[in-house]
Amino acid sequence: MSLEFVLASHNAHKVREFQRIIGERMPQAVVLPYDGPEPVEEGVTFDENAFIKARTAAAHTGRIALADDSGLLVDVLGGAPGVFSARWAGRNASDEANVRLLLDQLGDMRRPHRGAEFHCTIALVVPEALLPGGHEFAAEGSWRGALAFEPRGSHGFGYDPIFEPEGVERTAAELAPEEKNAQSHRARAFAALLPELERVAGLVGG
Repeated sequence: MSLEFVLASHNAHKVREFQRIIGERMPQAVVLPYDGPEPVEEGVTFDENAFIKARTAAAHTGRIALADDSGLLVDVLGGAPGVFSARWAGRNASDEANVRLLLDQLGDMRRPHRGAEFHCTIALVVPEALLPGGHEFAAEGSWRGALAFEPRGSHGFGYDPIFEPEGVERTAAELAPEEKNAQSHRARAFAALLPELERVAGLVGG
């Protein structure tokens, strides 16, 4: 059973991470690059933005599309930056700028009050041309931890250098890629999505 799909992202870091996660869990899958238009992420939830991206990619390519929307939720900020994580310091802000602003906002707040979690929603969209009536499905995953006082580590991207997973004395950026991919929010969301992906592969292939 094989399955081809397009990953609706222009983020090279995210694409590589997904390729590793998917390759380990579904080696028969073929991940195709997406070179279509950048969708307008105007949703106010992770689900909404994930489906905006997946629907755009499915319509543009005519293929099964996967898209994720992920973010960091900080307890004392009421769940912010949340869906605004990638642009917390402004539109087109760098990862470093987002991290620095968040650390400045937390200031010297002590560790019991630095709780946070990464969240990921992965949307699956199958166009009508491949499956009568089309099909949509979403899966979620969360990764609980706390925020460090300064960035550490050279792996990963985004807020990884300041996120310390529960039970780990390293940041996500200090974990080797295979360590992160075994426990991250994306890995957990994909694990929840995998049975549906396998079911869709059977339907489309049949």
